[in-house]
Amino acid sequence: MIFISKYMIPKGYTGLTLFPFIFLKHRKLLKDVILLNHERIHLKQQLEMLVLPFYMFYVSEFLIRLGYYQNWKKAYRNISFEREAYTNQSNLEYLKVRPFWAFLKYLRNHDI
Repeated sequence: MIFISKYMIPKGYTGLTLFPFIFLKHRKLLKDVILLNHERIHLKQQLEMLVLPFYMFYVSEFLIRLGYYQNWKKAYRNISFEREAYTNQSNLEYLKVRPFWAFLKYLRNHDI
């Protein structure tokens, strides 16, 4: 289910996924198939990690990477879940062939 809410999305971002919902900043983003695919990848990640552990892992990994990079944007972009989503967002068939827990291969420290 997709909701439009410019107040729910933090400044500098266009979408946010909180299982089972996708929030978009503007209605025009409903036509952005790449953004929607990116957010659907996050839905799949959240579901396979049983939702709550996903958020705990996401925040923990972000804090570790923030300590390492000392840069909010770089830490965010290097979270394994984000790396998987950004790498595969243009492949609209990705979710059909995505292996279980595919984000694990993005845990390695390869900067974006």
